[in-house]
Amino acid sequence: MAATQASLLLQKQLRDLARNPVEGFSAGLVNEDNVFEWEITILGSPGTMYDGAFFKAKMSFPKDYPVNPPTVKFTSEMWHPNIYPDGRVCISILHPPGDDPTGYELAVERWLPVQTVESIMVSIVSMLLNPNDESAANVDAAKQWRDNREEFAKRVKKCVRKSQEFF
Repeated sequence: MAATQASLLLQKQLRDLARNPVEGFSAGLVNEDNVFEWEITILGSPGTMYDGAFFKAKMSFPKDYPVNPPTVKFTSEMWHPNIYPDGRVCISILHPPGDDPTGYELAVERWLPVQTVESIMVSIVSMLLNPNDESAANVDAAKQWRDNREEFAKRVKKCVRKSQEFF
C-alpha cells in the first residue's frame, strides 16, 4: 500500500515539474517503468564557479516515500565539501527524520515528509553555491575550500568541463 501511495505522489511531483520547470535543474525517470529512480540534470549557476555545468545525478526513492528521504548521488565527477567522493550528497534534509544520533543536526533540519523533489533540488543547488565545510562529506574538498579557494575553483572547473563533454 505504501509503495502505491509513494508511486502516486512521485508521479504527481514529476508532472508538476514538467508543467512548471524550476530554473537550475531538470528531472525525469531513468526508466519509464520505475517511478522510484530519477535522473537529474543540474545546471551550473551563471556567474559562479559552476557556470556552464551539466551535472548528472540519480535520485532514488524508498518505497515508503515521503516518510523517508530519497538518496541523491552525482554520476558526474564532483568536487565539493558536501558530496562524498563516490558522488553521494550529504545535506541535512536528506538525513532520516527525527533526532540526529550524533547531536549535530536538529530534527527540524532533517528530512520532513513535506519535502518535495523541487525543495530537495533547490537545496542541492544552494549547497553547491554555499558549502558547509563544518560538516564535510569530502574532507579534502572542505580543506581546500577553506585553505586554497583558487585551487578549489580550478578543480571545480575541471569537473564543469567534464560535465560538458558528456552532455
